[in-house]
Amino acid sequence: MKEKIKSNVKLYFHYLSVALRSTMQYKTSFYLMVTGRFLLFFNGILGVYFMFSRFGHVKGYTFGEVLLCFAIIQADFALAECIGSGFAAFAGIVRQGEFDRVLLRPRSTILQVLGSQFRIDRIGLIFQAVFMFTYGVVISPVEWTFGRIMTVCFMLLGGTTLFVSFFLLRAAFTFFTLDGIELVNILTYGAQEHGKYPIDIYGKKMLKFCTYVIPYTLIQYYPLQYLLGRTNRWYYGVYPLCALYFLLICYGMWRFGMRHYQSAGS
Repeated sequence: MKEKIKSNVKLYFHYLSVALRSTMQYKTSFYLMVTGRFLLFFNGILGVYFMFSRFGHVKGYTFGEVLLCFAIIQADFALAECIGSGFAAFAGIVRQGEFDRVLLRPRSTILQVLGSQFRIDRIGLIFQAVFMFTYGVVISPVEWTFGRIMTVCFMLLGGTTLFVSFFLLRAAFTFFTLDGIELVNILTYGAQEHGKYPIDIYGKKMLKFCTYVIPYTLIQYYPLQYLLGRTNRWYYGVYPLCALYFLLICYGMWRFGMRHYQSAGS
């Protein structure tokens, strides 16, 4: 078992190395794409800045506090796109019959799909998130302790896991629809957009929905309350790790879909 895990990890990094070497064959194009994405998404930051310059705060949250929230969610989504872009493009793999080849190979199907595509250009969004987070730390009144630093780490780990889970869930539905379900984009791209702000600003109904139906608040709202010093409940900072349970549920859906897979290739 240990050797199998080691072999899979080695293969995954081999996939990553191949994708990186392929991308760097066109260095100028890669650098321009990364720079473009880095600059493009500053439109969202400017929108937040202009709103706060007019109103001062949103439901008690300051610009610095929202910037911390925005940066963490941005990093979560960018990392998830880098890692899970193979799931996002899975519909094409099924339609073209490429998944038949995946099944014939003596390797994990998850590993092969993950290794089929990497969005390395998303590193531009990660740079932007680091910039936003650093500026948010400077202007926000957060008192940084070991517990709050660990909370940020858990939010990054849990948030990335949750977004990858959404991509995996969309891929699982593809076994039955032969195409990606656009409704799942609400959980990914929609969550990224609305995740600029703490969930409670959208009202109690949305807060409950994102707690009991889609566990989005576990990686955003609740740990953020502890991070900003709005509660002394330290265990809020550990909530993002619950995203691992959601990943297991989505993996179960993937396994269920595989058992009902019928080739769609020509």
